[in-house]
Amino acid sequence: MHDLKMDMPALRAFLDAEFPQVAGALDLRTLSPGRLDLVLRPDDSHLRPGGTVSGPTMFMLADVGVYLAVLALVGPRALAVTTGCSMDFLRKPSADKTLLAEIEILKCGRRLAVGDARLTSGGAEGPLVARGTLTYFIP
Repeated sequence: MHDLKMDMPALRAFLDAEFPQVAGALDLRTLSPGRLDLVLRPDDSHLRPGGTVSGPTMFMLADVGVYLAVLALVGPRALAVTTGCSMDFLRKPSADKTLLAEIEILKCGRRLAVGDARLTSGGAEGPLVARGTLTYFIP
């Protein structure tokens, strides 16, 4: 795996500048080459009818998590884009617990990167609520 080209403060600054609409809801927890942990504390804007965290919110967490993990390896490239995603929603996440996204980059080539996202409710020991595999184009 590649060395890091962006550290946690650089990723946070990038997120704040490029994605202010979600930056305030996300906490970067850990970063190492090819791995990133990201936490979302759900609020009312993340809930769907029935009081559970919405699918689009879980997708956003997985998508932004893999995006940041890729950027950590390739540097700040705002135009890197998602080109593919497969997402499985496994359990209803608790609306009153944090969502943890554990991200692993499986491949980071010159033009494509592939990452896995595992989302748990209530932290690493909580139940797996969703998993996704995302592919990014790197310009």
